[in-house]
Amino acid sequence: MIFKKKERPWAHKAWILLAGFWYTVGMKIEFNGKIWYWRGPAPHYFVSVPVEQSGELRVIAGLVTYGWGMIPVIVRIGGTEWQTSLFPKDGGYIVPIRLNVRNAENLAEGDEVNLKLEVQL
Repeated sequence: MIFKKKERPWAHKAWILLAGFWYTVGMKIEFNGKIWYWRGPAPHYFVSVPVEQSGELRVIAGLVTYGWGMIPVIVRIGGTEWQTSLFPKDGGYIVPIRLNVRNAENLAEGDEVNLKLEVQL
């Protein structure tokens, strides 16, 4: 059962009742990861979300996804913040790292970065 702010004035985000406990749907995650390059039909750079955080994201994915398992997020690396979506891959999630972000933060394949994610409703 999900309650939105107008139904629960004390709620700043959507809430979910699981096993008798209330949880907020919006979540913030911080982790470190290496930038890797995918050479598929649409080549791009990504950082993999660690297994533990991917498990936490799977719990709320059905509530926030807009389709195909994509999860909308705000991402911050260094001083650069942008909106994107996490892609599901191999039971986890990956974060696409745009060219303008890589240029602004002087990043390349193999660089270790600190990411801060905020899941959007």
